[in-house]
Amino acid sequence: MVGPQYDLVGNPLGAVRATFERAAAAESGGHEPVAAFRGKDWGVGEVFRSFLFEQGGLDMIPVLDESNLGLIKPNTLVRFRGMVQDILGNEFYVGAFKDGSTWRTNKFSDSSPFSMPHPCDSHLWERHLFHCVPVPGQNHWTRESSPGPDLRKMSSCLTSEQREKRKRDAENDAMDVSENGSEETSSSSKKAKDDGVQISNSSLQMSMNEEHVPEMNGVDHHIPGSSFSCLVKVYDMPESQVKLNDVSEFIGVYTFDPELAAPSDNSDDIMFDLMEDVTAQLPPSKVPRLHCLVWRNLSAHDFLPRAPAVEPSPILLKSIRQSLLSHLTLILGKDELAAQCLLLHLLSRLRNKVNVVTVGRLSLNFTGFNRESVSIFGNQLNNLFQRLLPYSQTIPLSIEYLNTATLQPRKDNRSGRLVTGVLQLPQGTHLTFDETLLQSGSLTSKGVENTMLLKNLMESQKVEYDFEFYKLEMPTDVQLLTLSEGKSNILPSDLVVPFRPSSVPAVNVSSEELESWRWYLTTVRSLPQSTETETYQMIQDEMVSAMREDRSLGCSELSRWLTMAQITAASFGEKSLSMEHWQMVKELERLRKERLQ
Repeated sequence: MVGPQYDLVGNPLGAVRATFERAAAAESGGHEPVAAFRGKDWGVGEVFRSFLFEQGGLDMIPVLDESNLGLIKPNTLVRFRGMVQDILGNEFYVGAFKDGSTWRTNKFSDSSPFSMPHPCDSHLWERHLFHCVPVPGQNHWTRESSPGPDLRKMSSCLTSEQREKRKRDAENDAMDVSENGSEETSSSSKKAKDDGVQISNSSLQMSMNEEHVPEMNGVDHHIPGSSFSCLVKVYDMPESQVKLNDVSEFIGVYTFDPELAAPSDNSDDIMFDLMEDVTAQLPPSKVPRLHCLVWRNLSAHDFLPRAPAVEPSPILLKSIRQSLLSHLTLILGKDELAAQCLLLHLLSRLRNKVNVVTVGRLSLNFTGFNRESVSIFGNQLNNLFQRLLPYSQTIPLSIEYLNTATLQPRKDNRSGRLVTGVLQLPQGTHLTFDETLLQSGSLTSKGVENTMLLKNLMESQKVEYDFEFYKLEMPTDVQLLTLSEGKSNILPSDLVVPFRPSSVPAVNVSSEELESWRWYLTTVRSLPQSTETETYQMIQDEMVSAMREDRSLGCSELSRWLTMAQITAASFGEKSLSMEHWQMVKELERLRKERLQ
């Protein structure tokens, strides 16, 4: 274990190299003592996991985002929460080399902090590259669940002596540039000492002044609504553990180095020679790097600030259900039927796929809306979704939007990059389509293509990605709500409900209620569902009878009834479907069909 003299937050590379040199020395009896460390952890991972999750170190780690990019010191430990927007493949690097009689490592860094002899005994290792972006549609409350230290407050609390020292450090950094304007290479640059570990001048601290926050990616990186992204480098990971569109938290060494923006003039620099072309459009001067030490995939549970101390019993869930249902009824103008259908919609999730049938989805179409009612009830719904759900977006569905929007993600084979589209979304996103903006007009070829993409998403929960020479359908799990005047022909929803409000909503909600509703939605959606054999047989008999009485009933509608019944059971905290829940859904269907007539 690393002793307390190492600052795992401020100098993580010190711990990395100390543990490596210790492990290499222990293996010194072999012919190639570091060969066993290729693709493996020599113990440094356990050091950081223990610090983060057992010693309370996680709260000390700043969360990297666009607002604090210029406030974080390079080569320190940071957290980044984002969506995997593109998988860039693997990168080879000099993982270990022999410096005299000592083996050194370049793991978790972009360049060697040591003068690398050339030639020298060395080992090529491999790391995985992921281009990650802020999660599309991520709502503000999820960012409050894991804030980390406030770097702006910390910087404002610096003493005058500390501020003067930072100013001198910045001036010293500027003096490290040679007279001909080129920056010194790693082989000739001035070295600094930090806990006995040498670091290059590219790792020195950035200014804390806000005017030094650099301009980020700009429009060249195809990130709608954001110019910030991060290149994450993951080590010692089996293939396919991190997938496209996963929402993950990466904890690792942060680097942001303008020196690496241009190719090195030092032909002897092995590290630069091995840099992959796939990162050429993600220059280190604009896109920060994160060398990952620990990572985990995030679910909705990870965004809850604190979980109740009690178990999710049916009694507790039933009480919260009634509270949430009452609130939904109020914001929908006291339309109880619409509120009950909306609750089932919010609790739905894709549970399984049988051939082309998606089990568990429940898309919803509220009809009877116009532009005026959308401005009232639609805004109320969108505000609620933003305060309840981790990710939500509203799409104004108009002819102009369909003809111009880039919905489909596509592969740019020239750059080797995946260019994102509006429909590249994380699992669990909620989309609201405002179809009241749709007027008569002509769709272009792109408009027709976008319409087909939306229809395919609605019917099969798949998004088609364009890889230029072929198309590939990617599975997703997105909740879809459509607000329209009449039944939508573009977006064929599972459940069509005429909206009939009787009052204009004017409601307030407390933070305690919001927290309980978030916990309720997250918990209920994760409950396992089952049906007893006897109950299933009784329901099946009723379905057969219903089909005899109404020849228009098809398998898709009967499947929807069963999905609604299962969600209804889960909404009460029950893990097994009962006939009582089935009867509730039948009554809901009877009331809904009365409105449709």
